[in-house]
Parts: sequence; C-alpha cells; structure tokens
Amino acid sequence: MARVASQARVPGGPALLSIGQVLAKLNPEFPDLTPSKLRFLEERQLVAPARTDSGYRKFSPSDMDRLRFVLTMQRDHYLPLKVIRGYLAELDAGRTPELPGGAVASPSMLSSERRFTREELIRESGANAMLLGDAISASLIMPADVFGEDSLSVLKALVELQRSGIEPRHLRGFRAAMERELGLIENALMPVSRRKDASSRARAAEMAREIAGQLEIVRSSLIRSALTRLDS
Repeated sequence: MARVASQARVPGGPALLSIGQVLAKLNPEFPDLTPSKLRFLEERQLVAPARTDSGYRKFSPSDMDRLRFVLTMQRDHYLPLKVIRGYLAELDAGRTPELPGGAVASPSMLSSERRFTREELIRESGANAMLLGDAISASLIMPADVFGEDSLSVLKALVELQRSGIEPRHLRGFRAAMERELGLIENALMPVSRRKDASSRARAAEMAREIAGQLEIVRSSLIRSALTRLDS
C-alpha cells in the first residue's frame, strides 16, 4: 500500500522526488526506464512510493536505492521480478537471503552497482588485456567503454578456466546456445509482443526474464546430471 505524503519533503527529512525527477536521475544508467515501467514495478510491489493528497507519486532516497537494485538485477542478472520481490521481502524482514547464483544479501546491495573501465576490469579480475580481448572476440563479454559487475564475474571465471587450459575460443558455442534460447523466448512472447501498448511491453520483458530463469534451471540440472555421470 502506498504511503501518504502531503508535501514533497518530510520536515527534517530528504526531498521526495516526482516520477519525472526519478527518470532524470535513473535514465542515464537505465535508458529503457519509462513512467509506464515505474508504474508496472509499483503494481508488482517492488516499490511503494508515497502519494500526495492529490495522488501524485513521490519517491524517497530508499525508493531510489530499491529501484536501482531491481533494475540492476533485471539488466545484469536477468532475474524475474517475482524472484527479486521475494528477495527484497526477506531482506525487509531482517534476514540475509541468497539470490540465484549464491550471492548473499546485504543492505549495501541496494546501492548502485559498481562500474569499471577497461583498465579497472583487467586489474580487478587478475586477467590481462589479451584475455579480455579474446573474451570480447568470443562474444562472452560485450565490448563497452564501461563494464558492469557481471563482466567482472565472467572475466574472473575465464582467468580460472585458462589455468585448466580452457580458452575463450573454446566457449564460442555458449553464444550460439544463447542465441537459440533467445529464439525460443521470442517465439513464446510473440502473442504479447505484438501489442504495442506500454503495459504489454513491460509484461513481455518480465515474461522474458521468467522464461530465461526456467531455462537456467533446466540447464543447471543437465550439467549436474552430466557431472554425476563423470563421477561414477
């Protein structure tokens, strides 16, 4: 349920932001964010902005942190909103849940994700420029001027794999497999994606992440099963 705020600033507290001000602050990092998507996230109970007496939404600094977290989890980790919502509910209850992949929750995770220049990415990962170049050539990391934490995790993994003789070029099939999965997702979304209204676009994006999450479960199960056969 939305909170009530009769003014744009609680006495003695930080200023509350309108939807337009939220977009101005977040669009440089999340250019796909729109008023419709903000309302969609509120409908899905990911954020609960205050309301003025006239019914206008007002977002607090904690709402902004929460939005950054939700959008980052969607963009960089492809998590469905229901997974993110469950995680936040556990965090709000004072517990330390885990996200898929084993990341341990902490309040600091509600702040903006770290970004890295090319030089910082190489230094933080323990890689070298050649390995990063090979990873980009194999489409395991997308070329960019600034990289996110997901790219750091991939590059760290490639450093470890290289020690076992596995090079980025050996993993080119990963990109091809991803493209096939993307085709499955696009076909499944066709009935929704044909609609051009903003609500349908937001729903299609959420469905895509939900399907990707289910595909990840199947993929992980197949790998575990194959490892079990190797052990035997």
